[in-house]
Amino acid sequence: MIIDAHTRIGDGREVELKPADLIATMDALGIDQALVSPGERCIAYDNREGNESTTAAAAQSNGRLLAYAVANPWRGRAAVDELDRARDAGAVALAVDSILQGFDLLDGLLDPLLDFAATAGWFVYVRTGTPATALPLPLATLARRRPELPVLMGKSGATDFWIDAIPALLHAPNLYGDTSYAPWDTVLTGFLAEPEIGAGRLMFSTDAPYTVPVAEVDRIRDWPIDPDQKAAVLGGNLARLLAP
Repeated sequence: MIIDAHTRIGDGREVELKPADLIATMDALGIDQALVSPGERCIAYDNREGNESTTAAAAQSNGRLLAYAVANPWRGRAAVDELDRARDAGAVALAVDSILQGFDLLDGLLDPLLDFAATAGWFVYVRTGTPATALPLPLATLARRRPELPVLMGKSGATDFWIDAIPALLHAPNLYGDTSYAPWDTVLTGFLAEPEIGAGRLMFSTDAPYTVPVAEVDRIRDWPIDPDQKAAVLGGNLARLLAP
């Protein structure tokens, strides 16, 4: 089973992805399920609209799409209430973007949302790769503060901060790496070379529509590793986190 750990649907500043088009791409590439977050505006500000769009898309997809919930932590209690509404509508995980939402990962602002995610049994996707507030090492420190929460390091620092991805994963055992953008002959193989990381802490994603999904799929399918390791990366690890 192949599960895409992160995509964005709806309108963005540079590109738009409709749910039907995402599912068509999934069909063409053999992707069974994909987690969807909303576009940038809805991550930053119009959280309700974004959550309604992702949960509606998931509800209409016959199980193919799974919804992330988003809420800007600056909204305080209203942000937590929004996550509660999204969970009731079917959301299964929390997506965070500290650049779009305007906060530092370590300033405590996110704590109420992380508390909610822990209570809900969610994992947390956090996009990394953009200085100064969305970097792998601060995220690893945040993950160590919350050992009960599985945290997915979105984009694994791609591209300028790949060098920090391995130290981040070594620092926080509940942190997972994301394969999108990462070449297997350098970055991904480096993950496997560390016994404390290995295939069990990597998750496949296309990060569509910002990548070429076929290239992301082919990179993992062509990766010369053990079939069981490949199956874990392509969906097995994420399936365990999503299991009730």
